[in-house]
Amino acid sequence: MIAGRLATIYVSDLDRALRFYTETLSLKRRYRAGKDWAVIDAGNGLVLGLHGAHPGGPQPGRGGSISVGFNVTEPLDRAVAALSERGVAFRSPVRDDAQVRLAFFGDPDGNELYLTEAPGAGPS
Repeated sequence: MIAGRLATIYVSDLDRALRFYTETLSLKRRYRAGKDWAVIDAGNGLVLGLHGAHPGGPQPGRGGSISVGFNVTEPLDRAVAALSERGVAFRSPVRDDAQVRLAFFGDPDGNELYLTEAPGAGPS
């Protein structure tokens, strides 16, 4: 009945956001429609819609209501080290929960993102 996954992320500067998601995080840009919309392929069926901020709309970086997680395809510590070298500032040490390991960071607007690794489950 319902198919696909799209998370819309409001950003203050679409060019800067595109550089972050494609160059820093190495995700693939699908397309861009003017100065207010771009689509990023985050892999494994997840699509991110980057939406330029506009008066009356949601404002970028207002945390707490949504976060976007990315499954890693290599050990989490290696992914954290590689992204740290690219300038990503992680908000805390890697969190080890019973079934999952998590690393929290943000995009240039402060929108909440995280990496996730489920030991024993393999990359997904």
